[in-house]
Order: sequence, then C-alpha cells, then structure tokens
Amino acid sequence: MFSLLKTRSKARKPAPPEMRTLDVAGRLMPLTIKQHDRATRITLRIEPGGRALKMTVPKGLAAREVNAFLDRHQGWLLTKLAKFSTDAGLRDGGEILLRGVSHRIQHSGSLRGLTEAVSIDGRQVLRVSGMPEHVGRRIAAFLKKEARADLARLATMHAGTIRAPIRSISMKDTRSRWGSCSSEGNLSFSWRIVMAPPSVIDYLAAHEVAHLKEMNHGPHFWALCGKLCPGMDEAKSWLKRHGSQLHAIDFD
Repeated sequence: MFSLLKTRSKARKPAPPEMRTLDVAGRLMPLTIKQHDRATRITLRIEPGGRALKMTVPKGLAAREVNAFLDRHQGWLLTKLAKFSTDAGLRDGGEILLRGVSHRIQHSGSLRGLTEAVSIDGRQVLRVSGMPEHVGRRIAAFLKKEARADLARLATMHAGTIRAPIRSISMKDTRSRWGSCSSEGNLSFSWRIVMAPPSVIDYLAAHEVAHLKEMNHGPHFWALCGKLCPGMDEAKSWLKRHGSQLHAIDFD
C-alpha cells in the first residue's frame, strides 16, 4: 500500500528583469523590462533625468508583442526625450543655472584656482579653472558645496522652528527623489536642487525637516510643510515642470 504525500509547491521566484539597449532615433537608451503577475497591460516609463526607460509587462507576454509595442511608441519616445538634453553646454561659453539664475561658464585657462560665481559687467558668470575636459566635474563639485551650505542653513532654521533635532545632513545625486529623512534624523538631499530658484531650495529643506515630525505624507505632514514654507505649492509645481531637466545634465 502506497500513501500519497501532498507537498507544498514552492513559491516561484519572479523572473529577473530583462536588460536591453533601445535605439530611439540614434539615441541609445538603457531599457529594463520587468514582468509582473498583476499587470494587465504594458506600461512604458521614462526614468527621471531621461537617461533610462522602464517597462512593465504582463507575465509571460511574448517577446514579439513587446517588440511591436516598442516599435509603435518610437514617435512618442522621440517626442518625450526631446526635452531631455544630455548636452548642457558645460564648456567655456556655455550656460549653467545657479539658484535659478543662468550663469555663463568662463574657463579661466588656469590649471589651478577656485570655481566661483562672479558678476562681470552686470552678467552672472561662473569662472572655472582646471583642464577644459574637467569643466563639468569642477562645476559639479562647486554646486555640491553651494548646495550643502544652502540646505544646511535652511534645514537648521526649519528644524529650530519645530524644535526637532537633525542628526546629519548629506548630499547625494539621486534620480528617484530629491531628498529623504530617516527615523534617526538623518537628512539627505540631491545637490542638483541648488540649480533651482531659492524658493524651491527652501521648499525641499522644509519638506525633509517636516518629516522629522511626520514620517508620512498625510494631511498633518502637508500642513506642517506649508507652515514652514508658505510657497510650497508654487515650488512643487516648479519641480514638476523643470526637475527632470536638472536630472538630465551630465556633469561627467
């Protein structure tokens, strides 16, 4: 006599994402294709900064259908990607934003010296030294330093208003979010925000400081954030319209 033993079937691991490079009118874009059990249709998304694409498809969808979808949406991608310029003009005579103001880049020709923002004949100029091929990197280092100074000052001010201690403040170059706040009181910001107008920088500082009291995005959080930054709605709107362009700048 034989007994039949029922065994529990092991949960299947989700299929690993497929990584591709998609040619969009000569522009090579990294593409991640992820299958999802609950997906009922194909979705295609441009990652912040316009540097990559992410696609979600129903589980088991045939490759030919994925390829057909991508072919049909070439025009859409081309239109959407047009607003993301990878050439920010980070060279002598180019332009870069600092606190919402366009600065003309002036390469000093000197191998040594500080990067500094100056006014020459009423025109805002960012003077950069070093090798010409390193101009982008030197500008990035300058922006990080300026962002740290602005955000440390603003975050400290807002934290004092609500009497919440800050444990640390760090600068990062994240694409998925502009800032974060941990339960331990560690604040993190994207240094690219220093290219935005001062009111937007202030909003970002207020947003993350508000999380020191409210670790959520509920009504109490937004009320506190609005109290710290009365221009919150306008700043959020600016980031929604222009934030992707700031992420798209390639400083390397």
